[in-house]
Amino acid sequence: MTEAFCLDERLAASTHEVARWAVSCVLLKDDANFPWLILVPERPSLTELHDLKPGDLETVTDEIVRASRALQAVFKPGKINVAALGNQVPQLHIHVIARFADDPAWPRPVWDAVPPRAYEADQLSERITALQAAFGRI
Repeated sequence: MTEAFCLDERLAASTHEVARWAVSCVLLKDDANFPWLILVPERPSLTELHDLKPGDLETVTDEIVRASRALQAVFKPGKINVAALGNQVPQLHIHVIARFADDPAWPRPVWDAVPPRAYEADQLSERITALQAAFGRI
């Protein structure tokens, strides 16, 4: 019997599902301070990008580009940050974050720069709808 994929409870508690792609589950970080996607390859027991099988690694790279392009199209940021740290949540996940020169953390990393600001229901729905529409065009 093969091991099943299970999303880390910390990621599940701090995100909203936006899409499911060939390899990754695409999540929106519940922090309205930043347009922030998290891609989680739906493969069990992965902690590092180099743990992905070659075909999956290429697909995840394409998915990172797709997420980056969607954030660029929807939000017009000055910069896209991409990171796979895993220091607090070891499950492989890739942050794709739209950054602006006037965002509350600029030019520092977003982690712990300001307290997270949860989305209000209507704002969350609008953001997810806009991202899903952009995914369909990219």
